Amino acid sequence: MPKHALLSASSAHRWLACPPSAKACEDIEERASPYAKQGTDAHSLCEYKVKKALGLNPEGPTEDLDFFDAEMDNCTEEYADYVMEQLEAAKELCSDPKLMIEEHLDFSRWVPHGFGTGDAVIVADKELHIIDFKYGVGVFVEADGNPQMRCYALGALDTYDGIYDIETVKMTIFQPRRGNISTATMDKADLLKWAEEVLSPTAKLAYDGAGDYKAGDHCQFCKLKAACRKRAEYNLELAKYDFEMPATLEQTEIAAILPKIDELISWGNDIKEYALQQALSGVSYDGFKVVEGRSVRKYTDEAAVASTVEAAGYDPYEKKLLGLTAMTSLLGKKKFEELLGGFIVKPQGKPVLVPDTDKRQPMNTAANDFKDLD
Repeated sequence: MPKHALLSASSAHRWLACPPSAKACEDIEERASPYAKQGTDAHSLCEYKVKKALGLNPEGPTEDLDFFDAEMDNCTEEYADYVMEQLEAAKELCSDPKLMIEEHLDFSRWVPHGFGTGDAVIVADKELHIIDFKYGVGVFVEADGNPQMRCYALGALDTYDGIYDIETVKMTIFQPRRGNISTATMDKADLLKWAEEVLSPTAKLAYDGAGDYKAGDHCQFCKLKAACRKRAEYNLELAKYDFEMPATLEQTEIAAILPKIDELISWGNDIKEYALQQALSGVSYDGFKVVEGRSVRKYTDEAAVASTVEAAGYDPYEKKLLGLTAMTSLLGKKKFEELLGGFIVKPQGKPVLVPDTDKRQPMNTAANDFKDLD
């Protein structure tokens, strides 16, 4: 079996929406980003802490982690606490629930060679609970309608449904750096219906490289996103608009443009990065050249700088209050709340214009206040 599935659960959002993209990306080398490596380190720490909480005496991975810091320590501690809380809740459903950590999940019954790894899988009578840890902050991940979580749940069902009498499936995204614990619940029958009617037929198309290309928000993590013609056509639809001064645009025109703006900006940045990498490899683009960007001065040896300044009779360091994460790590969560709980406030966030499908409550703007008065 290959190490990485062609139709992985983590990329299901993309290949379900754009089936031929899976085959098209198959031979393109994946470049591991620092964010991905950071996530891998965080997952290793999560696994260790849950095993430790279970009394399994695992070997600590901290010395081998490149990105370990106080924030990662706190986030993974919160995750381990959450998993253990859910295990205790499962004990109310049956006397012998089972918790699997970093469990291999095979959903090839519906997806050719489909498999993945569940961060935490809790099986009990009546209920299956899949918990997925997300360390990233760039994308807010919802559990509702999440195909990755559904694929993991199907893999767990295929293994454990005959051992436990499962009726309901819970799927939780634990994303601590975004303050996000998102849980979706489905009846087992509804999940299996989705698998047969949506997942399985689309997976067959994707595995065969068939179906139609389709652009959308699923393009974000596609390896073809910069050079994809369908995505270019999708974004160039905006060229139909006459970009005059904003004051001349009607509200209906602005409303038509708004949903595409974020994707258009993302696409433009992807094209620029792709063209830069191509140019560095020797490709020439008419009217463009590669130059050296702005550079910022930095010390060659910070320790030597500090000792030199101290020898001259000056203090080279600035005194700065620890941030919330570092202060929590210094004091511990309980002591932090005891000493500083009354000093913590969460100010109102900066206004953001989002689609009305966003689950957040609308802000009280001045216009809305006047409407209330009317």
